[in-house]
Amino acid sequence: MEFLADYGSFLLKVATLVVAVLIVVGGMVAIGSRQRRDTSEGELKIRKLNEELEDHKEQLQNALSTEAELKALEKQRRKEEKVKAKQEKKEATRPEVQPRKRLFVLDFNGDIRASDTELLRREITAVLTMAGKDDEVVVRLESGGGMVHSYGFASSQLKRIRDKGIQLTVCIDHVAASGGYMMACIADRLVAAPFAIIGSIGVVAQLPNFNRLLKKNDVDFELFTAGEYKRTVTMFGENTDKAREKFQSDLEDTHDLFKNHVRQFRPRVDIEAVATGDIWYGSQAIDHRLIDEVGTSDDYLVSACDKADVYTVSYEYRKTLQERLGLAVQAGFERAATRLLTVFHNQMQSKG
Repeated sequence: MEFLADYGSFLLKVATLVVAVLIVVGGMVAIGSRQRRDTSEGELKIRKLNEELEDHKEQLQNALSTEAELKALEKQRRKEEKVKAKQEKKEATRPEVQPRKRLFVLDFNGDIRASDTELLRREITAVLTMAGKDDEVVVRLESGGGMVHSYGFASSQLKRIRDKGIQLTVCIDHVAASGGYMMACIADRLVAAPFAIIGSIGVVAQLPNFNRLLKKNDVDFELFTAGEYKRTVTMFGENTDKAREKFQSDLEDTHDLFKNHVRQFRPRVDIEAVATGDIWYGSQAIDHRLIDEVGTSDDYLVSACDKADVYTVSYEYRKTLQERLGLAVQAGFERAATRLLTVFHNQMQSKG
């Protein structure tokens, strides 16, 4: 038994050492990779949703139809293709015919840091090189909010679409609260699922204070600043009433900016009634004019395929060998920490 205990202790030490080395190596690789990320190339992934829907339809038909029915369907399909080709050829000789509308679909899954903003800005830049006044951009947005400056910048990316005069539609299937709604409200048309969480037009900040614990253990904490309000409340020093008042004033100013932002893009909303930090489900949010339509992104896009060419557009970085070997370790810890913070934050956006 003593041998097993010693052996177990040895394995534990080895495992600890290996994990420590992996963290260090992963961190070094991540730093090197980040330094090259600005110059490394990524690529756009583009899929035509119309063709995918047709493929799925054909697969179901093949699985559910008899051999005789399949022959009849194939005959009908060939006939339709001939008619379509003939029509396209005829329209090609008529310059006055308007081109078919295009709809570009982007996805934004926001964590507390709005980490997907860099991908979003690249996707929007690419789409704006091709999209015309008659086209449309649809953003499938999911976010419970997070840092004010991060979501402010993400909102500015969506505003670029509207500034170009291109219709912007935002679809919310699960949640667009706080910073998520800051982004969503920019849309010309806002669609949310019946039980999607909408709103939380408010600002929150919280931090622990360890001053009494430090005093109890005879630990001094000294803070030096130049400028009266360079630092207001602190985690380790003794917070004064004046510092708290200034901090609260800053939160109120941010809240006012948030309300003005929503008022600008959704002028029909009674902002004082909804800017309480409360949230609503999609079927309730439409009564407050926070959204324009109740429905899912699937319904919206499938319906759009009948009258437009629908393309999903996503930007993806090319992974280097170093990233595949080492970055996953460091990135895994970052993702886990961010995921925990995001889950905790999203749980606050709940009616239950």
